[in-house]
Amino acid sequence: MANHPHSSPQAALEALAAAPAADLTETLLEICSSPSWATAVAGARPWADRAALLAANEAAMASLSTADLADAMAGHARIGTPKAGDATSEREQAGIQGVSSALLADLAEANAAYEAKFGHVFLICATGRTAGTMLASLQERYPNDAATEAEIVRGELRKINDIRINRLLDEG
Repeated sequence: MANHPHSSPQAALEALAAAPAADLTETLLEICSSPSWATAVAGARPWADRAALLAANEAAMASLSTADLADAMAGHARIGTPKAGDATSEREQAGIQGVSSALLADLAEANAAYEAKFGHVFLICATGRTAGTMLASLQERYPNDAATEAEIVRGELRKINDIRINRLLDEG
């Protein structure tokens, strides 16, 4: 979707709902890299308002299988190492900018242990969080079993998607 400085969030929502299927899928996959999620959200259109689109996100997240969650996580950078040149990744992980090399090393070590245990990146809605709070959350969640962690990840993905959807609508 093109960015139009005078378009309203409602106009952006209507344009998104009216987009050809391939364009809509491409836009949704930029929000969440799970094809199943994108299909479910697209299948809920037209959305009456922002709340309906956010509800579609929530319903789609709730329906994802373990494999679908893996697809969704595959689109996210490791905490502490945002994807270079990816404005979304860098914005969402702004809390790691300027932190000490010791804290980044602790984060890298905790990430490695988490990934070895769970088989995927540690996923958290990093927007507005400091590197220290993300490390504390990682350490707090490490003792979880896989099923508990999968449900936490599902909730974190929903929050990330909500932020990305809101940004898309607000920027037109």
